[in-house]
Amino acid sequence: MFYTHIKDSLNPRFGYLIYKKQKVWLPHVKYLIPSSYKSILKVRIVFLSSSPNPFFLFPYLLHSQNNSQSFGKMSSTLLPDLGTEILIPVCAVVGIVFSLIQWYLVSQVKLSPDSGRNNNNKNGYSENLIEEEEGLNDHSVVTKCAEIQNAISEGATSFLFTEYQYVGIFMVAFAVLIFLFLGSVEGFSTSSQECTYDKTKTCKPALATAVFSTVSFLLGAITSLASGFLGMKIATYANARTTLEARKGVGKAFIVAFRSGAVMGFLLAANGLLVLYIAILLFKIYYGEDWEGLFEAITGYGLGGSSMALFGRVGGGIYTKAADVGADLVGKVERNIPEDDPRNPAVIADNVGDNVGDIAGMGSDLFGSYAESSCAALVVASISSFGINHEFTAMLFPLLVSSVGILVCLITTLFATDFFEIKAVKEIEPSLKKQLVISTALMTVGVAIVAWVALPSSFTIFDFGTQKDVKNWQLFLCVAVGLWAGLIIGFVTEYYTSNAYSPVQDVADSCRTGAATNVIFGLALGYKSVIIPIFAIAISIFVSFSFAAMYGIAMAALGMLSTIATGLAIDAYGPISDNAGGIAEMAGMSHRIRERTDALDAAGNTTAAIGKGFAIGSAALVSLALFGAFVSRAAISTVDVLTPKVFIGLLVGAMLPYWFSAMTMKSVGSAALKMVEEVRRQFNTIPGLMEGTAKPDYATCVKISTDASIKEMIPPGALVMLTPLIVGTLFGVETLSGILAGSLVSGVQIAISASNTGGAWDNAKKYIEAGVSEHARQLGPKGSDAHKAAVIGDTVGDPLKDTSGPSLNILIKLMAVESLVFAPFFATHGGLLFKIF
Repeated sequence: MFYTHIKDSLNPRFGYLIYKKQKVWLPHVKYLIPSSYKSILKVRIVFLSSSPNPFFLFPYLLHSQNNSQSFGKMSSTLLPDLGTEILIPVCAVVGIVFSLIQWYLVSQVKLSPDSGRNNNNKNGYSENLIEEEEGLNDHSVVTKCAEIQNAISEGATSFLFTEYQYVGIFMVAFAVLIFLFLGSVEGFSTSSQECTYDKTKTCKPALATAVFSTVSFLLGAITSLASGFLGMKIATYANARTTLEARKGVGKAFIVAFRSGAVMGFLLAANGLLVLYIAILLFKIYYGEDWEGLFEAITGYGLGGSSMALFGRVGGGIYTKAADVGADLVGKVERNIPEDDPRNPAVIADNVGDNVGDIAGMGSDLFGSYAESSCAALVVASISSFGINHEFTAMLFPLLVSSVGILVCLITTLFATDFFEIKAVKEIEPSLKKQLVISTALMTVGVAIVAWVALPSSFTIFDFGTQKDVKNWQLFLCVAVGLWAGLIIGFVTEYYTSNAYSPVQDVADSCRTGAATNVIFGLALGYKSVIIPIFAIAISIFVSFSFAAMYGIAMAALGMLSTIATGLAIDAYGPISDNAGGIAEMAGMSHRIRERTDALDAAGNTTAAIGKGFAIGSAALVSLALFGAFVSRAAISTVDVLTPKVFIGLLVGAMLPYWFSAMTMKSVGSAALKMVEEVRRQFNTIPGLMEGTAKPDYATCVKISTDASIKEMIPPGALVMLTPLIVGTLFGVETLSGILAGSLVSGVQIAISASNTGGAWDNAKKYIEAGVSEHARQLGPKGSDAHKAAVIGDTVGDPLKDTSGPSLNILIKLMAVESLVFAPFFATHGGLLFKIF
């Protein structure tokens, strides 16, 4: 038995250990054990009273951490490790099962002529939702809807398979790059190495980090691609069913569209959580007690998710907006035909684009945000007391938050589909907003419970070389502040993009004097809409960093994304409703049904903008957390902007979002140019096309969008992926830190303004088309000069809100996580130019 003399002792006392819930009375204690030794003992020490004798002995004190194993592994959290091991996968499975139930309910709307009236009660809808059973026995309409849905589904599947072939080549090449760069840090040595943060310990070799980082990168990439593909298949499955239900009333159509969005939301959230958890358990078999190395390797999961999201967002965005701009400019402005008119050659490509851009791209994007925020939190936790003391439950606190988020979102979804019924058009948007409020309120309670049961009452968090003392209630506030900041950003976004409020109505009013004033008002609205979200993000950063350093910021980001299942359901609802409206128009359904689908679509536009606001806000927080982890891993003591190396990086980094936006917008413009020319050619050369007696060549327009997006997505993707590698290798980690800071600061502003400007222009156009107010009727109807000006504004805003804006949040996250993954290489071999000169 070993005895340890502790120099910094205070008053000696009697006491006992709480070990396996049993009191173990101590022999006479020679010295009081300082609080720092409690983590070594891994037991709770209870002191009863001061002892008058200073010469007691305490035979249980151990001279090394290795000896502490004799005390057993004692958790200081209410939730035992076994509970954590059960809770996380169970919540993920519950999410998957719930999504399958929602899919089954949607599938009860039959795409066959004999479905008729028999579906009235199959979905559990009450009869009072039926406003008008219009055309229910028209078998030709049902058949036509099924044909259109099939064409859209085939087009979307074909594009994604083509895109994934190119992305797959990149994925394999980049995986090899990760292995070579990280393996070369220690010359591909298989010997154990000194740990990065605790020099007294030995960790697994750098070669292991290279192998496992590569594996986690591939896991993240495949999960991201699967998330996007599954989302697209669900959306194309549901669009025509939403159209058919619109014959019975707007309430039934809303429920089908929202249920379909929920399928995607829960599948993505649950799959992302489950794959990450399984990866951690499998990696743990090899890494054992080396949690620092384990969670450093796990960061590849976030890199894989975001790199695939970048190509999905850019490629899908170029596809959808090339078709949209071409269809609108020729069809609505030049030929004065309705939106989604079957005579328009670009109409199928436009509807395919909604699924590959707004659904598949968005799914991959939000999965990437979730993966990166989880990885950022886990990396910081692994070098804090959670990781040092191997407290499994506390270590997986980020995953527990996400697990509870799935349960909260499940309850929230029932409010939209089962507890309350939509009976009128005006109830659609408030119902979607209630989803955000309910999920945020319930999640606040859920996070408080998780923080109480899964965290010790006090612990330490790594803070740039020191350990910061943190209480569990402080970490709860970090998550809560991110959660509520997300809600604020959502409501501010809604205010600036919904046609129910004055900003969009002012933009619509400016169309009276032409497209130029519409563009001016729209740009001003976008710039102004940045103010409150930036303050919300800034306050979140200050509060969370003050409480728990960079770990607090990562948890604030995860808090913003904790209700990702509900956010995705609301987001996916929009493109599904948009497609439903297009199918109604192409199938020749009545004007009343098209009004219902337009109402669903208008609400979907606003909620899509809210979703983009969440994605951008969380991207800002997670990229800052990743930036902090990179600075620590690269052993940078301070990031001094007065240093030339850092300042030039800051300038170049701030420029990168502009360069990236220029590339993506020009890509959309070039593809749209080809689309406009092709649509004009068909109208001019195909006899009877305008009269509706001839059929347009949809396939050529689909091919133009596909070819353009595949070709044009490569340069922006290369810019983002290669910048950290080139800068880190040639200029070193200090310049790279400047690049990351600069791109974060400017990228967030551009992303918010671009998304909101485009959303406002789109809804200003819909405000005029709907004509629901006296003011709107004065500007309309469709085809008026004011409406044409609004259409031009909408087409200008399309690449802003659906290509450049959403892709920018991936840019700032992806460069940060890539820098973190390659940090060991940059720290060892980076800055070649400065070494030479």
